[in-house]
Amino acid sequence: MWIDKALNIPGRLLVKFLTRPSKEYRTFALHDDSQLREVIQPCDVLLVEGNQWISGAIKYLTQSTWSHAAIYVGDIIDVDSEGDKKVLIEADINAGVIGVPLSKYATLNTRICRPLGLSDEDKSRVITFMMRNLGSSYDLKNIIDLTRYLLPTPPVPVRFRRRLIGFGSGDPTKAICSSLIAQAFQRVRYPILPEIADEKRESYRIKHSTLFVPRDFDISPYFSVVKPTIEKAYNYQSIKWEDPPQE
Repeated sequence: MWIDKALNIPGRLLVKFLTRPSKEYRTFALHDDSQLREVIQPCDVLLVEGNQWISGAIKYLTQSTWSHAAIYVGDIIDVDSEGDKKVLIEADINAGVIGVPLSKYATLNTRICRPLGLSDEDKSRVITFMMRNLGSSYDLKNIIDLTRYLLPTPPVPVRFRRRLIGFGSGDPTKAICSSLIAQAFQRVRYPILPEIADEKRESYRIKHSTLFVPRDFDISPYFSVVKPTIEKAYNYQSIKWEDPPQE
């Protein structure tokens, strides 16, 4: 469509600008991606606190630490140029829907969110959906929508923020990171943050996938938070502390 072509050039220029690393980024702790490898399981959602300019807009609109999400599918894709196994699927602003290794996020703050009780059959269906979407484009319309919130404008009221980040072209061949993962779980009717349809009947309705954001997997009552550091043998007394300098 002509609209897509018109958006493509400014969209790509914005991507180049917005994906610059932020100099103010700080990690919570020393990272070791081998710890992630030991505990992460198929269909676990890996939340990431991005270190790019656009991450700030997403974190502001969602009022959350997390600006990106990927899903672990296991060793079923291929390897990268350095021979590292691609075990995550994500919607990347530059490359679209791709497979990436865990090492990509070794220096960033991350969190594992695990769908509890998801059957092996439904795990397979979720992963199959994600694999079929490899190669899809990233929805650049979403980038243009987000950009305005990096500009010096009045604060966006809380009640509008989720709707604003849910903007996009609506094209099913294009994806946004958390929306694509939400679609995968909706295929097997696994809840993330369902809306109450009828309190008396205790029934729910499925929310549109474009309205999901990375933090929804964190606050969902149906996903558990897995912390690699304390999943294995952990001894706080082994931490090496540096005392402040004497005055």
